[in-house]
Amino acid sequence: RPGEPPLIKGWLPFLGRSLELKRDPLGFLKSLQKQHGDIFTLLLGGKYITFIMDPSLFSIVMKNHKKLSFDVFSNKLLLKMFSIKKLTTNEDLKDDIQLCNQYLQGKYMDVLLESSLKTVKQVFQQKLLKTTNWDTSHIFPFCSSLVMQITFSTIYGKLTIGDKKKYIDELQDDILKYDNKLPYLVSDIPIELLGNVKSMQKKLIKQFIPENLTEIQEWAEVVQMRQKVLEKYYEHEDSEIGAHHFGFFWASVTNTIPAMFWAMYYLLRHPEAMAVLHDEIDRLLQSTGQKKGSGFSIHLTREQLDSLVYLESTIKEVLRLCSFSSIMRVVLEEMTLHSETGDYRLRKGDLLAIFPPSLHNDPEIFEAPREFRFDRFVEDGKIKTNFYRRGEKLKHYLLPFGFGTSKCPGRFLAIVEIKLLLITLLTHFDLEIMDDKPVKLNYGRFLFGIQHPDSDVLFRTRRLDGIAPAGGAQNASPQGYREKGRSAAAEPKSLLGRNAR
Repeated sequence: RPGEPPLIKGWLPFLGRSLELKRDPLGFLKSLQKQHGDIFTLLLGGKYITFIMDPSLFSIVMKNHKKLSFDVFSNKLLLKMFSIKKLTTNEDLKDDIQLCNQYLQGKYMDVLLESSLKTVKQVFQQKLLKTTNWDTSHIFPFCSSLVMQITFSTIYGKLTIGDKKKYIDELQDDILKYDNKLPYLVSDIPIELLGNVKSMQKKLIKQFIPENLTEIQEWAEVVQMRQKVLEKYYEHEDSEIGAHHFGFFWASVTNTIPAMFWAMYYLLRHPEAMAVLHDEIDRLLQSTGQKKGSGFSIHLTREQLDSLVYLESTIKEVLRLCSFSSIMRVVLEEMTLHSETGDYRLRKGDLLAIFPPSLHNDPEIFEAPREFRFDRFVEDGKIKTNFYRRGEKLKHYLLPFGFGTSKCPGRFLAIVEIKLLLITLLTHFDLEIMDDKPVKLNYGRFLFGIQHPDSDVLFRTRRLDGIAPAGGAQNASPQGYREKGRSAAAEPKSLLGRNAR
C-alpha cells in the first residue's frame, strides 16, 4: 500500500525468500539493503517481516512498547517450543517470573560465580590428576560437555541418586537434538507435523517435573525462587512446571555452547591472541598472590574477572562475529515509522525485525569486520565503548543478547562461565589445534542465537607439567603486542601451545 516499505515476496508461495535467507542471511539482507534502502519487508515462511537496518532507529523500536510487542512473539514460541500455556495468559505469573531474573545479576552473580568455580574445579580436577599425555577431541563435543556439566551444577545443583555423568550426557544429547529443530519450531508448522519433535519435547519436560527435581539438591537461588512462583500458580503434579524448568535450562546452555566453541576455535588459530591472554591472566594471578600448581587453586571475584580486558574483548569479538540473533516485535496496530529517508507505514499483525549482524559487520563501524581481532574492544587499557557510524557515536554497537524487554537475562552467567573455562584451560593446559582448516558458520539456526560451526575441529590437550610460564612472556604481553603491531595477526597458525609463545 502507499507509504509502506518495499515488499519482497519472491516466487515461492508461503516460503517467499526463506531459502535465500537461510543460505547466507547477512549477504542476502545486505544485498536487499543496497537495492531497497534501510527498511524493507520480506515474505518468509508465511510471515511478513519488516527489517530495520538503520541503527539510528533501534531506540525507537525499543521504546515503543504500546505498538510494538515482544510478548506476542515470545508467547507463541513458549507455547510451541516448551508447551507453556499459562504464562501466555496470566500477567501476574509473567511478572513474578520476570522478577526472578534479578537473581541472575548483581550481588546474586557473586554466589553463582562461587558455585561455577566450585563446579569447574570438580570437572577439571580429574583431568589435572592425569599424566601429561595428550588427549585428543573435537572442539564442539568438548565444549558441549563442559558447558552442560557446569551450567547444570551451577543452577540446579547435584544429583543425589543415580549416575550423574550418564544423566548429564543423556540430557545433553536430548537438548542438542531438540535445539537442531529450532528453525521448524519457530515456523508456523504445527509441532504435531514435525515428526518425533513432540515426543522429544515430552521427554525433556518429564526430566524437569517436580517429582524428578527432588533428586537434585543445592538449587541456585534463581531456581528456588522460580519454583516458589510456579508452586503459587500450578498444582504440584502439573507437568507445565517441568516445561518451565526445561525452557529455563535450554535457554541457559544452547547459546553458551556454540559461543564457547568459537572462543576456543579463534584462540587456537590465533597464537598472538592466546599469548596476550596468557600474560594477562598470569599477571592477575600473580597480583592476587595465587600460585599455579598441579591442582586447581584459582579463585577470582567478579571484579577481577572484569579486569581482564583482553579476555573480555575476545569474547565480545566472538559474539560480534557469530551471533545472528534477530530482535523481533509484533506490530499491534497500524503505525508510521519515521526515519531520515522517509516515513513508513507498518501493518497490524506484521513482524518487525532488527538484524544486529548488519550492524556487527558494518565496515564503517568495525574495520575489516570479517577478521577476528581479539583486541578490537580494547582502548587505552580499558574496554572500548566508542564506535561511530556516519560521524555519530552509536548507543547500540554490539547486540548479541538483544535489548530492551527481550534482552537475555542469563547473559551474565553465560559470560562468566566462558571466562572461567578459558582461564582454566589457558592456565592449566597445553592446547594444540590439529586441523588446519577454516570453519564457517552453519546458518541452520536461521535468525536465532549463536550459529553452530559447519564442521568440527580436532584439537588436543595435556596437563601442563609444573605450570610454569613459558619463555618469551615479556614479548606476549599486551604492551609487547602493541609494539609489534598487527603483523602476527595476518595469518592464523595451525599449531600452538605454550611453546608457541
